[in-house]
Amino acid sequence: MEFSGTFELEESTVDEVWLALSDPVLVEQSLPGCEFLVRVDDTDVDFDELRDEAADREVEPTADPEAIADRAFEEGGHYAALMQISVGPVNPTFETVVTIDHREYPSMSASGEGSSSNSSFEMSSGMTLSETDDGVAVEWETEADVFGKIAQMGQRVVSPVANRVVKRFFSSVQEQLRERQLATEGDATGGTSDPAEGDRGLVDRVLGRSGSDASDS
Repeated sequence: MEFSGTFELEESTVDEVWLALSDPVLVEQSLPGCEFLVRVDDTDVDFDELRDEAADREVEPTADPEAIADRAFEEGGHYAALMQISVGPVNPTFETVVTIDHREYPSMSASGEGSSSNSSFEMSSGMTLSETDDGVAVEWETEADVFGKIAQMGQRVVSPVANRVVKRFFSSVQEQLRERQLATEGDATGGTSDPAEGDRGLVDRVLGRSGSDASDS
């Protein structure tokens, strides 16, 4: 199955969107049905242990480049997620492990697999950010092989679900970007600048941008 589309985030810059999408905490809280999204050492994962550890976490999305740099997605890194997705009459919870295959501003790609009691999938996906007149366009694509009960429902059932998840995800990202912008505007009177201007080296590190690229921006 193949899915693709373009989602537009208004009144944002490519740097702001890339910084937000570099934060696993923001992505976790924006993904519908996601219980946790955490970095793991390899693809052999104990999800019961991760669930217990996730229950004790106290983390919040942030626009602080230093905080994001410490936990940002890394090329070659493995990330485990527990997600519940409603597909027709079933509500499977997928134990999923994803690897970041490529991450170079402004594009990223990943691959992985997930399984539930009666279904499983393998997937590869990618996205590229570009400026528009009103903000940022996120061009995304996913190729997935689906097995088990969900596969029996066919692409005509699965495709609307995938599109709905993506729409809800980016709508949540848009909302969190607006909250960051409002917070930045509120802090401006106290002398706090845009986080993307506070420490250029940290921002460029999170963006995955080389020094020559940074000097051109």
